[in-house]
Amino acid sequence: MNERITGALFKQMVLHGAAVITAHKQAINDLNVFPVPDGDTGTNMSMTIGTAVTELRKSSPATVDQAASVTASALLRGARGNSGVILSLLFRGLSKGLKGMESADAAAFAAAMQEGVSAAYKAVMKPAEGTVLTVSRLAAKRAVEVAAEEKDVETVLEEAIREGRETLAQTTEMNPVLKKAGVVDAGGKGYLLILEGMLAELRGEPMPQQDEDSAPEKEKADFQAMNVEDITFAFDTVFIVRKATPNISLEPLRTYLNSIGDSLVIGEDDEAFKVHVHTNIPGNALNESQKYGTLELAKIENMRTQAEDLAAGKHVQSTDDLDAVEQSLEEGAAQQPEEDAHTVAAPEKPYGFLAVCAGAGLEAVFRDLGVDGVVSGGQTLNPSTESLLKGVDAIPAETVFILPNNGNIIMAAQQCGALTEKKVVVIPTKTVPQGITAMMNVDFEAPDAQTITDAMTEALATVTTAQITYAARNSDFDGFDIKEGDYLALEEGKLFGTDSSLDTLLQKLAEDAANRSSSFISLYFGEDVTEEDAQKAAQVFEHTCPNAEVAVLPGGQPVYYYIISME
Repeated sequence: MNERITGALFKQMVLHGAAVITAHKQAINDLNVFPVPDGDTGTNMSMTIGTAVTELRKSSPATVDQAASVTASALLRGARGNSGVILSLLFRGLSKGLKGMESADAAAFAAAMQEGVSAAYKAVMKPAEGTVLTVSRLAAKRAVEVAAEEKDVETVLEEAIREGRETLAQTTEMNPVLKKAGVVDAGGKGYLLILEGMLAELRGEPMPQQDEDSAPEKEKADFQAMNVEDITFAFDTVFIVRKATPNISLEPLRTYLNSIGDSLVIGEDDEAFKVHVHTNIPGNALNESQKYGTLELAKIENMRTQAEDLAAGKHVQSTDDLDAVEQSLEEGAAQQPEEDAHTVAAPEKPYGFLAVCAGAGLEAVFRDLGVDGVVSGGQTLNPSTESLLKGVDAIPAETVFILPNNGNIIMAAQQCGALTEKKVVVIPTKTVPQGITAMMNVDFEAPDAQTITDAMTEALATVTTAQITYAARNSDFDGFDIKEGDYLALEEGKLFGTDSSLDTLLQKLAEDAANRSSSFISLYFGEDVTEEDAQKAAQVFEHTCPNAEVAVLPGGQPVYYYIISME
C-alpha cells in the first residue's frame, strides 16, 4: 500500500510511464487518424515525456512539488505535436495541483489530476469529445471519487485507469473520424499507457526496456478511408516563444490564432509559451506571436502533402522522424555538440545562395551553379527552420537567397529572416528543377538583390517538373486504382498517371513534353536507377520530342526514380 507519493517516487513513476509508452509507441502510431494519418502520436508522446526523463535523471527531487515541476517544465519545451502539447498541459496542471507539497496523499494526487485536465481544456479552444481530453477528464473524475473514501494511491490510480479504458473504448463512437477508421483515440490510449506505467511503479513491477517491442496489435487505422478534402487547414504549426514579460496575457493571441485556424493548443509557464495550431498561413501565426516575445523554435508540416503522399503510396515522414531536427527544435543550438555549434559567418560578399536537395548528384549540380551551401532535404525529409537558419548563417554573405525546392519547405524557410542578422530572400521554388533553373538565371554581378530576385522568380514559370516513383501499398486516390509496386508519375505535384509499366508512363510524359513544345528536357535519375536504364528512358523523350535537347544526369535522389525537367 502507498498512502503518499514522495518526490523520489514521483520521479520513478514518470520514468516508468515513459518506458511503457516508448515500448508501445508504434502501436499508438498505427491508431493515429486525426487530422491526417501521419502516424506520429505515439512517437510524439513518447519523445515528449522523454524530455522529462532526461531532466529527472539529472535531479534528485526532495519533494513531490519539485519532481512535478521539473517534469512539467521539461514537457513544455519537449512537447511535439498536438498530443504532446496536451500531455504537457496535463502534467503542468498536475504540477500546479501539487505545488508547495512535500508529498501527496491519494486525495491530493487525484485533485492534481483534475487540475491537469482543467489546464488542458482551458488551452484547447474547441475541445472535441472522443479524444485524450475525454479520457483524461473521466479518469480524473473517477480518481477524485475514489480518493474521497480510499487512502491508497495505488487503488485510486487503478480505478482511474479502469474508467479511462472504458471511456477509450467509447471514443470510436464519439468521434466520426475514429468511427470511419474503426479505431480508438491514439492520444487517449497513449495517456493511459503512461498512467499504467506510473501504476506499475507503485506496485513495484519491473520497468520495460526502452527498446522492447510492443505486443501485437489487431487494431490499426484504415488510412485509405482518409481524404485530403477532410483537412481544412493545411499546415501543422508548432513553435515556442520566450515571453517579453512573465505575466503577459495571451488571450488576444489565442483569439487571433483561433480566427485563422483550428486545433489550437497553447501551453505556457512563466518564461515561455508553446503553440500548436493548424492554419493555412503559418507565417502570420508566427509573426503575430512575436508581439508577445521572442520566437525561439518552430516546426511546420504540410498535412495535405503528407496525406497525398500516403495516398500515392509513398512513405510519409515528418520532421519528428529526424533525430537532428528533433534535437535542434527542442534543445536549441546551445546544447549541440561543440563541433555542431551554430556560428554566424561574417559577410565577405554581397550575395550567397542556399539550396535544399537530397542526393550527391543534385548537390553537385547546385554547387556547380554557384550555390554556397546545401541543406539535405526534400519530399519526405523536410529540414527544420533551425537547420535552414544554420545553413544561412554559415554563408559569408550579406544577403542569402534560399531555394527550398519543395512547397512544404517554403514556409519554414521564410521564418529565417526574423532569426538572423543577415538579409534573407526566399525564392519560392517548389521543385529541384525550378531551383536549378533559378540558379541558371542569376547575374552574380547584379547591382542589387531585387534584380536577382526578379530574374530568379520569373524563371520559375519556364519549367515543368515531373517525377516518377512507385507505390508502396494499394490505394484508391483521385480516381486512380493504385496497386502496390506500380509506378507513379507526378507532374507539378499532382498525380499524372500510374501503371505497372515504367515505359508506358515515360511515354505518356514524353508526349506531354511534346505537347508543351519543350526545348530542353533533363532527366535526373535516382539511386535505384542504373545509368544504362536512364539512357533508355532518355531515348523515349528523344524519339517523341525530336526538336528537344535531352540530357541525363545522376541525381542520387533516394525518393524518386526520375526527376524530369521540361522547359
